Amino acid sequence: MSSQLPVAGPAEVRAAARRDLRAERRTVVGLVLVNGLASAAGLIGPWLLGRIIDTIQSGSGDVLSTVDRLAFGALVFTVVQTVLAWWALKIGYRFGERTAARVRERFLRRTLALPPRVADHLPAGDLIARGSTDASVVAFTLRSAVPEVLVALVHALFLIVAVLVLDLWLGLCGLVSLLGVAAAVRWYVRRARPAYLAVAATGADMADVVASTAKGARTVELLGLERRRSEVTEAAVTRARSARLSALWLRTVLFPWAEVSLALPVVGVLLIGGALYANDLVSLGVVVTATVYLRQLVGPLDTLMLWIEQLQGAGASYARVEGLADVPTTESEPTGSADGDRIRVDNAHYSYTGARDVLRGIDLVVQPGERLAVVGTSGAGKSTLARLLAGLDRPHTGSVTIGGTPVADLPPDQLREHVVLITQDHHVFHDTVRDNLLIAKPDATDDELRAALAAVGATWWEDLPDGLDTDLGEDLDDAGAQQLSLARVVLADPHTLILDEATALLDPKTARRTEQSLAAVLQGRTVIAIAHRLQTAHDADRIAVMEAGELVELGTHDELVHANHVYGRLWHTWHNS
Repeated sequence: MSSQLPVAGPAEVRAAARRDLRAERRTVVGLVLVNGLASAAGLIGPWLLGRIIDTIQSGSGDVLSTVDRLAFGALVFTVVQTVLAWWALKIGYRFGERTAARVRERFLRRTLALPPRVADHLPAGDLIARGSTDASVVAFTLRSAVPEVLVALVHALFLIVAVLVLDLWLGLCGLVSLLGVAAAVRWYVRRARPAYLAVAATGADMADVVASTAKGARTVELLGLERRRSEVTEAAVTRARSARLSALWLRTVLFPWAEVSLALPVVGVLLIGGALYANDLVSLGVVVTATVYLRQLVGPLDTLMLWIEQLQGAGASYARVEGLADVPTTESEPTGSADGDRIRVDNAHYSYTGARDVLRGIDLVVQPGERLAVVGTSGAGKSTLARLLAGLDRPHTGSVTIGGTPVADLPPDQLREHVVLITQDHHVFHDTVRDNLLIAKPDATDDELRAALAAVGATWWEDLPDGLDTDLGEDLDDAGAQQLSLARVVLADPHTLILDEATALLDPKTARRTEQSLAAVLQGRTVIAIAHRLQTAHDADRIAVMEAGELVELGTHDELVHANHVYGRLWHTWHNS
């Protein structure tokens, strides 16, 4: 997997935008219709103003009465335009909220649908940036920019058509004067997409570097890598700053150029209109009306210019959010079905990089209901074997099967019914105790939740102010969070449970009590424990000893201690200490 996730191309982004628009076609049609009515109402006021000028200039009839009627009409249509414009924005904001929610939900579904072995190798910083920063930019744009831009576009179109209908030469003069705006926008758009993609990519890279440095702070300190990590972080910050400055430079060129160009249509019409009026080719009212129309055109065009930066940034963010659909899974959709719960590993080899096998020639059979402990020194391959057994990775050669079916071929819902891997990594959602547990079994009763917590020795919830309804967060310590994870496993009720040092964060007394409680609950089920405390191995039916990626011993505790090989030496060293 590359250091950055895929980015959707312009065609893919347009296709996604069309799907989102089709999902809200009625709202979009209503938005365009109401906005069109508002723009049409806005044209009446300047036209009536021109009529007022021509009426006063002609001096025929009841001038005051005619002017009053025309002025009242202009007031009425101005109020109508204001109300319709407000209604159009209201429709647009609702459209934006619903579409933003759809984009977020689609991103979440795609993330959760990724095979675990694929998701595990994704660049975490880039994925987090897309799900948070990029999704927020897209949501903000859909909520605010899209309605305002659509209103501005329709209003501008009506004004341009009105000027052309009012007088062709004045209309053409205004359009020619707008070529400067078109040139500025074209220059900016051609350069903005790669610039904003670079901003997003370097920002994600910086977040990844900072997060990994903070997470491994203790390791960095122990190995004396502070200077190296500081240099890496500074380099990432420099790249991000450079990308942002490049995008900023584009704006410093666009906006001054656009401001000058926006004033040209009014200047041009006043000059050309004055010449036409002097030669009696148009009336003064027509010139004034055309000037007001083009002056009003500055408003929507100014809105478009102000939002164009946001739209380019949002386009890049939209491409990054949609790019998750292009993440290569490198495998077909799981379709297997297990017949039984017998786990078998035949001559399994596995390598993370392809350069060197971290597991070599593993042969192992785990019978249903057996409790197997896997022990070995750090780096022996215990956790890698656990990942193969749980279906998170697939052996490069050989096989890992459950009920005769490769574990990695089982669909996620079937896989979790057969085997669950729980590690010392855990996650507590900012939600109630109850909702944190219902993830594993949505229809569980409160009695089942309490029983699951009691099974893993978690009594701390009883002291919480609202019991199961108490919101959890950063106040829950690591031991409590790990017990919560174990309680989820109890609720999930799998046939096989793999514990990869799952009680590592508990103190020895609590860990021992939790393991005993968990073993009692899972009586009759298969339990595979990656043990770092040899007392855990002592209680197992059999013990598998790993060393340098190979399975070097397999037997009961007494057999291995009596043999006095790798496990025997580990046991005597641990027991004496």
